[in-house]
Amino acid sequence: MNGIRTRLCCVARLSLMTRLCRARLCCVMIGAALLLTACKKGPDFVPPAPPAPVTFRTELPAGESVANLSWWDLYEDPALQDLIRTGLENNRNLREAMSKIAESRANLGMVRADLYPSVNVIAFGFFQGTLRDDSVSAFDNVKIGLSASYEVDLWGRVARSNEAALQGLLATEEAFRTVTITLVADIAGAYLVLRDLDARLAIALSTLETRQVSVNLLASRAEGGLVPAVDVARAEIEFADTEATIQALTRARSQTENVLSLLVGRLPTDVTRGASLADQTFPPAVPAGLPSELLQRRPDVLAAERRLHAQTAIIGVAEAARFPSLSLTSAAGAKATSLGEVTDGNIFFNFGANILGPFFNAGRNKQRVEVERTRTEQLLNQYEQIVLNAFREVEDALVGVETYRLESEARIRQVAAASGALEVAEARYEGGLTSYMEVLDLQRSLFGSQLQATEALQLHHSSIVQLYMALGGGWSVGEDAAGDAVAPAQQDQP
Repeated sequence: MNGIRTRLCCVARLSLMTRLCRARLCCVMIGAALLLTACKKGPDFVPPAPPAPVTFRTELPAGESVANLSWWDLYEDPALQDLIRTGLENNRNLREAMSKIAESRANLGMVRADLYPSVNVIAFGFFQGTLRDDSVSAFDNVKIGLSASYEVDLWGRVARSNEAALQGLLATEEAFRTVTITLVADIAGAYLVLRDLDARLAIALSTLETRQVSVNLLASRAEGGLVPAVDVARAEIEFADTEATIQALTRARSQTENVLSLLVGRLPTDVTRGASLADQTFPPAVPAGLPSELLQRRPDVLAAERRLHAQTAIIGVAEAARFPSLSLTSAAGAKATSLGEVTDGNIFFNFGANILGPFFNAGRNKQRVEVERTRTEQLLNQYEQIVLNAFREVEDALVGVETYRLESEARIRQVAAASGALEVAEARYEGGLTSYMEVLDLQRSLFGSQLQATEALQLHHSSIVQLYMALGGGWSVGEDAAGDAVAPAQQDQP
């Protein structure tokens, strides 16, 4: 009896030693695998150094960039502020961009899951019976436990995939900011056009009343033989032309309201007005800041850099596919001959490793790497093109701000000159010193000058809006992308 007990103890000790050796072997294998994960294939991303001018071509006023202003500080018209808030809450393009951010975040979560082991519950059971000599021989088997698997990231495939997914998410957030900036500028620009059309329509209506008086006066004088009938006809031509202009302006104004309604996410409706075009307040000077700041602020440039970074990481994914992969698997649980005996059954566990490596694929994996390198080169060229376009837009906006300002001042002087000349011509006509043709020409000139003056003012204001957008103004640096557009709408603005 004592001999049996001794042998059982030896067997137990041997079993324990075997388990300890297996455990140590597992630890060694896992440790080696973790050391190998530090080997990442593919190039590390180095931010490109695109060409950037030291200064802008256009001479600028000194000071902090106008892009650092919040949009509610630049656009002081309360009605315009309400429109922008509504647009940031309801615009469908902006909502779509926010949904893309959520999609990218979910995709990043799926890729990150590959960094951790996969654990599953296993349950297995069957009943088997055999008919033999009019008797049934039956038995069942039950197994319950857990299984785990883990791919050791030997060559950094999973790490590079995570890197690419993260940069894809960041690029999507920058794209959201691009939509935000564009939306704010589009609403402000459309509102300024609407106020310009309001001003031009008011001028046209006032001119129509004046010309109606002239037609009536000339008609009564023609009946008395004081003026020729052709003067009446000429006055009626100008009256009809003004009527046509009013209809064109009315049509354009209604269509602009429809555009604004679409931008703010509403069905076509009337748009509430605030300050007139002449009373719109903008900074007297609009400094652009340093060219180097532009590359760090424009979200389209940052998005292009993020996409380039993600594509560079994908080269590493393709490189890793050319080397063997190592997967670790294990399972543990209990098994018995019936479900009721599972707790009393045998405990089992196992541990294994699978190595899978490419042997012959006719160079497919190598060509896949070349494809990803070529795509990276394409994105690099896209990035540089976006940078060049960013500087072009800023330069266009800068020259627009200055030239439209000078043009607006010239149009104001033109209106004053035309008004003075018309007064002189009307006095000369009343004194019989000139024909009515001279009065009509100057009336036409004054009407056109007034329309051009308000349009030039609108273009000057709109050029400031374009400069603000070109510099990347319209969102606050450092805020969360998804909440950035909504936050201003929730603040109590003046």
